[in-house]
Amino acid sequence: MSYKNPNLAPQERAEDLLSQMTLEEKVAQMDMVAGVKFASKPDPRQHCSVEPDSDYDWDALQRLFGDRGVGYVHDNYSVPSLANKVQRYFIENSRLGIPCIFTGEALHGISGTRGTIFPCPINMGASFNPELTREIAKAVAAETRSLGMQEVLCPNLDLAREPRWGRLEETFGEDTYLSSRMGVAVVTGHQRDGDIGRNDAVVSEPKHYCVHGIAELGANSAPARVGRREVETSHLPVFEAAVKEGGAYNLMCSYNSIDSEVVSCSKLYLNDIAKERMGLRGVIRADWGAIGRIKSAHHLTQSDKEAIRLAIVNGLDVKGLDYPYDYFEKTVAELVREGGIKPERIDDIVRRILIIKFKLGLFENPYTDPSRYESVIRCSEHRELALTAAKQSITLIKNDGTLPLRADSIKSIAVIGPSSNAQKIGGYSSVPQFHIPSVYEILKERLGKDVTIRQCDGCAITDGPKQERIVDGQPHLYSEGEDEIIDSVEEAVSIAAECDTIIFVGGDNTITSGEGRDKTTLTLNGRQGELIEKLSQLGKPLVLVLENGKPVDLSAENKICNAIMVAWFGGESGAVAIVDALLGDYNPAGRLPVSFPRSTGRIPCYYTMLPGGAESVLEGEKNALFPFGFGLSYTSFEYGNLNITKESGDYDYIVTVDVTNTGQRDGDEVVQLYVNDVESSVVTPPLELKGFKRVSIAAGETRTVKFSLGYDSFKLMNLNYQWTVEPGEFRIMIGSSSRNIQCEGTLAMAFSI
Repeated sequence: MSYKNPNLAPQERAEDLLSQMTLEEKVAQMDMVAGVKFASKPDPRQHCSVEPDSDYDWDALQRLFGDRGVGYVHDNYSVPSLANKVQRYFIENSRLGIPCIFTGEALHGISGTRGTIFPCPINMGASFNPELTREIAKAVAAETRSLGMQEVLCPNLDLAREPRWGRLEETFGEDTYLSSRMGVAVVTGHQRDGDIGRNDAVVSEPKHYCVHGIAELGANSAPARVGRREVETSHLPVFEAAVKEGGAYNLMCSYNSIDSEVVSCSKLYLNDIAKERMGLRGVIRADWGAIGRIKSAHHLTQSDKEAIRLAIVNGLDVKGLDYPYDYFEKTVAELVREGGIKPERIDDIVRRILIIKFKLGLFENPYTDPSRYESVIRCSEHRELALTAAKQSITLIKNDGTLPLRADSIKSIAVIGPSSNAQKIGGYSSVPQFHIPSVYEILKERLGKDVTIRQCDGCAITDGPKQERIVDGQPHLYSEGEDEIIDSVEEAVSIAAECDTIIFVGGDNTITSGEGRDKTTLTLNGRQGELIEKLSQLGKPLVLVLENGKPVDLSAENKICNAIMVAWFGGESGAVAIVDALLGDYNPAGRLPVSFPRSTGRIPCYYTMLPGGAESVLEGEKNALFPFGFGLSYTSFEYGNLNITKESGDYDYIVTVDVTNTGQRDGDEVVQLYVNDVESSVVTPPLELKGFKRVSIAAGETRTVKFSLGYDSFKLMNLNYQWTVEPGEFRIMIGSSSRNIQCEGTLAMAFSI
């Protein structure tokens, strides 16, 4: 049995094992078990988790899987000894002893009831720091692998161009270039640059391939009405970077249709583009229930059998938790025997799965050290990373000088709002088994001896008790504090009236933001806006702190608040980061990865919208109130000495600019480079991000920032749907946001095409 020889290449071992497998054993590798469904002790704290002393219904597993084994195990979050128990069963009770891959959700930390809770991906986008994002991905991978899982279903690389969509918090923002840099950072961090056999690496599975962030009405899984050129220019490059540059093994396809083509059974997207053009080495997995939606939602067929056939023949490899195990496997085998699916297609799928299992080292090391996780999970290094990321993502979008707060001149602070004493951490996190402090608690800890700190919720974000909610079969449960908040607007105003300064902390929770939590109005939910208005009438300094998962219509708040700080969902250390920024112990430098509209009705408003329409509507300007890339600092920066140098290649240029900190504080500046194709054969955006650098600059210091531009910086898809760089003039613009260009130069492409 050559497949058991560790000295052979994974491809050679896979071919040997494949040659010994029955059809039923092959099909079983395409299937996935929800471990918690067979556990005797599901964890009541999180419905996809299992208690450490649980057993399993081995008889049921035997009835369903016999000696065939299974490809994957999901929803089995627990200690590694539980994963070992399930792994041992499938190895010892299957004819060929093929180990399983254990897979989990890990958008900002491994899900379940353990793991560091890092800031949400939208925070990572706001940090404009791929290096930090890569370090977080490495930490998440180490924690995941230590718990007995080898694969994570992330990152989410959808472009966040529909602000009503609930899952925006899972993305890195609206921009193609920013999202691609963050995607590559996460994938290379997860996979340790491809060395997935390490005990601190996992297989990365970007999602939701490939146009899911512009769903109609912002409704989850809704169609994307978008043309081929936009797909190729804006959306596919993010996934292509993750696969070709980052080395991602797998992809998860989206539920939806793109220009009426259902992605989960699209030969174009699954086979021709992902596998042949991008060179995807691993598999494409269906999102949960996506195969069934071919029939139930898209109506391409009237039978489940035909839905399964359409998906598999066109490039889908692994089901999500979709269809009963016995039905799915028997149906696929039946389709092969009837000629509906070619045997070679099944062999291709299983070969891909087996190669990954060999590269993971599962045949030699199928079991996880049962105690090592104790020194890995939430270790001091990971907790420090979580705090650093929370700080770097804080984005100050208004400040009239009220911030930073000067504790020596303030005698009392009113901390008001539904998130002021209940920190929001975002969806798809673990359910914390430790205390997460609030802004009120941290302020009281820092200033309580010298400053009176008073707190009142004032109002809830959403009414009613905390409720379990199921979205496409997946539970997302956590929204701390909402079941305890009572309506006390007048009390909050009364308390604020007796204090020198007011800090309002509010925004979203897991009912107004998250998967399946799409929202058609972007104003602050509940009575938050009303309470802020009443607080503003007191005539005291008013600071608005937002813990939010998507853009907010701040047209009213921008007029009445002295300062607005966007903290997003900062994870377990979010409150500490907020207080550090409020007090000036940290100089905020986050930048908006998504544009904030002037009003809910003036969307979309992403900065790369094509020119040609009217600049305004009846209500006024249509562009964003706070644009992509925008963010303030407690210091100031000046730009100068822009230099553009031609390199040896036709399209290669070096661009440098000097950035000087002209203020009194040290700080970070996010230097952003945009390109505009002045005259082109197809319509192009007025400017597109093609480079950015987050740099730390001491007060009075000047730093030279360098960018490298190449073919991808200038290319467009022409009228014949071919990528090309057209001759002509290109504007090179550098500044602190998409609307604050500080330096500009031009270069000319003089070659002929």
